[in-house]
Amino acid sequence: MSINIKTWDVEDQKFWESTGKSIANRNLWISIPSLLLGFAIWLMWGIITVQMANLGFPFSQEELFALTAIAGLSGATLRIPSSFFIRIAGGRNTIFLTTALLMIPAFGTGLALQSKDTPLIVFQLLALLSGIGGGNFACSMSNISTFFPKRLQGTALGLNAGLGNFGVTTMQILIPLVMTAGVFGAFAGGSMELAKDSGWILGKIAAGTPTFVQNAGFVWLLFLVPLAFMGWFGMNNLLPITPGLTSTLAAFAKILWLYGLAFLTAGVGLYFYLPAPTGLGLLNMWVALPLIILATLLVMKLAAFGEMKGNIARQFAIFKNKHTWSMTVLYVLTFGSFIGFSMALPLSINVIFGNQHILLDSGVWEHVKNPNAPSALTYAWIGPFVGALIRPVGGWISDKVGGSIVTQAISVVMVVASVYAGWIMMQAYQSATPETYFTQFLITFVVLFAASGIGNGSTFRTVGIIFDRVQAGPVLGWTSAVAAYGSFIAPVVIGGQIKLGSPENAMYGFAVFYALCLVLNWWFYLRRGSEIRNP
Repeated sequence: MSINIKTWDVEDQKFWESTGKSIANRNLWISIPSLLLGFAIWLMWGIITVQMANLGFPFSQEELFALTAIAGLSGATLRIPSSFFIRIAGGRNTIFLTTALLMIPAFGTGLALQSKDTPLIVFQLLALLSGIGGGNFACSMSNISTFFPKRLQGTALGLNAGLGNFGVTTMQILIPLVMTAGVFGAFAGGSMELAKDSGWILGKIAAGTPTFVQNAGFVWLLFLVPLAFMGWFGMNNLLPITPGLTSTLAAFAKILWLYGLAFLTAGVGLYFYLPAPTGLGLLNMWVALPLIILATLLVMKLAAFGEMKGNIARQFAIFKNKHTWSMTVLYVLTFGSFIGFSMALPLSINVIFGNQHILLDSGVWEHVKNPNAPSALTYAWIGPFVGALIRPVGGWISDKVGGSIVTQAISVVMVVASVYAGWIMMQAYQSATPETYFTQFLITFVVLFAASGIGNGSTFRTVGIIFDRVQAGPVLGWTSAVAAYGSFIAPVVIGGQIKLGSPENAMYGFAVFYALCLVLNWWFYLRRGSEIRNP
């Protein structure tokens, strides 16, 4: 079959069984590992910063939290143009190029981590480039939604996103593993000695042990090169979805142009947000985020050219539909929580449980190294693993009983779990033996991850019911873009509250938001008389 498919009607059962099913499944199973690697490279800073702290890189706790936040903000911002890529550039062209681009931050991070003398701004730029992996989610989900009939979209999108989300777990297990040995020989450079205890999936690694932190970047090249070829030779462009497709090079130019615009707005926004000496520190997070989103949409609209301008203008029609906005909020509830906690949890474990917290007679808290601390690199992978594993289940259940009912149920769970997580964090951060609270802490966050994972599938299923095939892809991309800012918000909010000595306030704030989402979901999709009742 040709790479560019001219006829596509998967709602026709005969076409689906004879032609569409095999093509759709092939594209899905190439899309999944591409998305997995995108997640891994986007979120790798959550683990890398923990090891940088353990190795004694000369950066403060706030600067390390900021690296994870920069990657989060960049990935979320790049999702905004990514949600339009399939319509203007084609699925095969988009997935190939965005997968190949991941080689840049992977290789660059490996080089930068070879020395503790690498300037902070270099790591900040690499964290910004890692956002390419975050952007990939929007185009991947938009692409897969065009290949499957509506009755199967909950399952297909759940598989793509759920197994793709395993990039978080894969990264959190693989990076600590490859750092234990010089698997790339002289090419990757020498080792560094741990200044603090570290760990991996099997337990602690003692201070003084040699580690190859640079492998955290280089390892991804082993998978990206063959996967890019698989995308090039095995995927398809659907011409009914991308009617203006001309040449592959033209498609690449459109993608790179729009990505460049998003990098510009993200970079300028970060410059105004980050403190000196990196930035100006003029804006707080709640001002910077909406300005970056609005600026990205504006420059896309103004700087588009040719038929791309018309395509983008047509897809902007989603913003006139109130359900675009309600589903955006609900996807922040689910995916925003999943991705935010994935990014913030490793360093939070390191700070809250890695120190003993002792109240001195002067009334000042002293934080000293905890010899019984659990290793973040040993446990941080469990929550994202559960959340990713259960996401397809959320899509499957939603196909059977309705997405909004599932979303309502998990909202209740997330309110309760978030309040309890805040209470546990408060107890641990005021204890000389915080490790006694760690089991409760870990179980509670696993519950949060599981609920958000189920909700990821249910909200995407609801989008497939509400919107037609033309609008569903852009809406999926847009909602995932805004929700991805959770990867920026969570590290900033949790890190900021830890600095103030009140980590519980971050979780209480999240609980209030979850309660508002519960009301919103009921009002739009479950109450009697709602415009769209699901079910």
